[in-house]
Amino acid sequence: MPRKRNAGSRSPNLTSTIYYSEFDQRWHGRVTVGVRDDGTPDRRHVGRKKEADVIRVVRELEKLRDQGNIRTAGRAWTVKQWLTHWVENIAAPSVRGNTADGYRFAVYKHLIPGVGSHRIDRLEPEHLEKLYARMMESGKAAGTAHQTHRTVRTALNEAVRRNHITRNPATLAKAPRLDEEEIEPLTVEEVHRLLDAATQRRNSARWALALALGLRQGEALGLKWGDVDLAAGRLIVRRNRLRPAWNHGCGDTCGRRRGSCPQRYNSRPETAETKSRAGRRGIGLPPQLAELLRQHRVEQERERVAARQLWNGGDWLFADPMGHVLNPRTDTKHWKDLLRDAEVRDARLHDARHTAATVLLILGVPDRAVMDIMGWSHAAMARRYQHLTGAVRDDIASRVGGLLWNDQ
Repeated sequence: MPRKRNAGSRSPNLTSTIYYSEFDQRWHGRVTVGVRDDGTPDRRHVGRKKEADVIRVVRELEKLRDQGNIRTAGRAWTVKQWLTHWVENIAAPSVRGNTADGYRFAVYKHLIPGVGSHRIDRLEPEHLEKLYARMMESGKAAGTAHQTHRTVRTALNEAVRRNHITRNPATLAKAPRLDEEEIEPLTVEEVHRLLDAATQRRNSARWALALALGLRQGEALGLKWGDVDLAAGRLIVRRNRLRPAWNHGCGDTCGRRRGSCPQRYNSRPETAETKSRAGRRGIGLPPQLAELLRQHRVEQERERVAARQLWNGGDWLFADPMGHVLNPRTDTKHWKDLLRDAEVRDARLHDARHTAATVLLILGVPDRAVMDIMGWSHAAMARRYQHLTGAVRDDIASRVGGLLWNDQ
């Protein structure tokens, strides 16, 4: 028979019990930490050979209970089980499609194969750090390891909130150093050559808009004519063009990838609202750009008339010859073709955005105004360009000094 340390009347609720059992000759402790899903008390049991050890563990459980950090009752999730449940049932319904795709890639490509068999309550920071090291050794970019790190940190934060674990090991793990992206704006000469070459292509105003205003690709492709007021010289950024998410329409019987299926269909909306409040913004149009857009509207109207009943009628500012919204992949290909035609070095489409931001800062436009135009949420973005704008200003000062005080 067990021998209780405290005899007498019935103990009040949440009072712990410590007793010695002659049956197994061990000390035992039972701590009430809450209520189970079915309404019965959630009593946790600990057993040790020494009474002092049981007392210590019982006090630790009581402290965690009082802090609200007791893990939920039941068998602990494995990392694979939790990440799968989190990404499909918690994250995916509440985030944008592109974000969910990024989560899924990190979960199924890296996290589950790397640490999926661990129980989440026994996952340690070192397990994650070894995973990141293996990713880097296999040739993965530091940015990929960081995206994986951010994903598991977010997923385990949710596990902490639901009391499945009491701490998040990902907040302690160190991800590989992430070198800051080097900003390479195009030169003024390169911009001139691009704009000249663009006049020979469809949707030439698309590239003038990118180089002058620095709109993100999704923002530019998501524009409709209703967002543009040519008379007032203003446009409003309201939405982003989303990348298609192709699915098999054949029941996965064609033997091809989803994007190549003859009966493929897009399960994602064409556009979504901008991701942040800073992204929803009005921008003034330079007179020259407004004139280019007027010409672009005339050219698009000719295409609409030629297409007749085949015209899609989506009111897109930049569309294909049948009026459909442009695919981001197609848009990127057109940018690469433009670089080739203009004989300009290979550059990312995002470098056009860097170019616009650099020009605004060199012209002395206040940081707050540049943030509004570019749709930045943080002033730190403007500070990333200081080394560029400073170098250009120093060069200008040197030229002015050489002109005025040239040695005779």
